Amino acid sequence: MKCGTYVFPPRTDNCPNPGCDGDELTQVPLARRGTLWSYTENRYAPPPPYPSPDPFEPFAVAAVQLADEGLIILGKVVEGTLAADLKIGMEMELTTMPLFTDDEGVERITYAWKVAE
Repeated sequence: MKCGTYVFPPRTDNCPNPGCDGDELTQVPLARRGTLWSYTENRYAPPPPYPSPDPFEPFAVAAVQLADEGLIILGKVVEGTLAADLKIGMEMELTTMPLFTDDEGVERITYAWKVAE
């Protein structure tokens, strides 16, 4: 990483920093905690071919800023936490949660934000 720009999700080349002339990126661990920068609530099921539970349950989406990296990461918020439970500036922590079970019975996991304890 020539310029020190952080990227998420990870990629192997093509630095997104327009001021950088390097294309070699190095994977580094990112902080698992950050500050809630923005949020919203999704109240509509996604259209096919995207999987959706039936019946559809609203879910929150959070943009969390990692303090050390300055990077803002957008992600689903864990089930049971809706927009009414969130407040700009609160501390959030990265975790994982089941997203759906595919046709072969494999549970698909995604990263998600939760209110930090």
